[in-house]
Amino acid sequence: MRFIVLSVLALLALPSAPASAQSERPIADRLPLYAKNNCQQIRDPGNQLFCGDAELAAAAEKLSTAIEARLARLPDRLPAIEENAIWIRQRNLGCGIVGQAAIRSDDFDRVKACLLKVTEERAAIVRDPDFDCLAASTAAGALICADPSLALAETELNGQALGLIGKLDPTAARFAFAEYGRWTRERDRRCNLVGKENVPLQELESAEDCLADHLKRKTDEIRAAKGDPRKVFGRQVAARSPDTDAVDFCAARIHAANSCGNFLRINRVNAIDSQVTEQEAQVTGEIEMAVLAPFTMCSKVASVCTGTCWDARTGRPQPGAGNKERSGEAFNVTRRLRIQRTFAFVKAADGWRCREDELAPVHSGTAGGGS
Repeated sequence: MRFIVLSVLALLALPSAPASAQSERPIADRLPLYAKNNCQQIRDPGNQLFCGDAELAAAAEKLSTAIEARLARLPDRLPAIEENAIWIRQRNLGCGIVGQAAIRSDDFDRVKACLLKVTEERAAIVRDPDFDCLAASTAAGALICADPSLALAETELNGQALGLIGKLDPTAARFAFAEYGRWTRERDRRCNLVGKENVPLQELESAEDCLADHLKRKTDEIRAAKGDPRKVFGRQVAARSPDTDAVDFCAARIHAANSCGNFLRINRVNAIDSQVTEQEAQVTGEIEMAVLAPFTMCSKVASVCTGTCWDARTGRPQPGAGNKERSGEAFNVTRRLRIQRTFAFVKAADGWRCREDELAPVHSGTAGGGS
């Protein structure tokens, strides 16, 4: 988890070329720790200030501690990491930092004061457990937080799930966190809440019973396990039907096996076509992912976690790029990636088993702008 927290705080949007020595020099003169901490290696102007200024570094450490505490109370952590990444982008813009443009020496004091203020305020609010509801960005999250009984039920489920996951070794825990995230996506699909973030809550009240049933069912499952995480996590090895849930099941396991959660979050999954026989199925699914930490567009992370290299100019998959010179272009945080891929399933006694162990080959895809 420490890796994720540090990635959240850094979130360095790597540019195509470093700033010039002339633009770096005035800022370096104002930052006492610039040379000691090798801040010249950091390309993001705001993060350079946090690197080279002791007061800002202390505030960042307090925020890091608060973020760790927040993640420790959430079994589905990736939405919180994405929310923090969006906040960092908004923080930079709010303090007058635009992209990779160097901070002028005349603006240094104003920018530093702004960064210090918003970082200290952020640390204070993130420490409050109620912030998890304030930061809810999905229709399901808004409904749960608007109903005290649902909010209490979710808090209880989160605590029960974390108690079980805490008993697992790191590898098994990684799979369990991914499985919990998949439960959440499946819940939102079953309760017909996907893509309804901007719908008024009163129009979504019919989904409250569905959410309550899900929370109760999962809590009862965990209680029935009597403290044994193996009776809850990792038991399902097949999907009930060759559909969206099956594609999600397959993609989530691939991501967990390759630690993709350090860089990407699966936001949405949708089955758009299928060919099913009595014993086999081919299901074409669309998977939307959000970038949580930077990675180059043609790298092991890109190939394994998105199924392809990418063309920086067109924002489209570039499968053959792996045989060429690796691109130095990187995906910035909060970028949205969508891929389409056909998954093969075979019918077994316990359901439909995924026959894929990687996301490649990708049929098509797009890389969209961040939030």
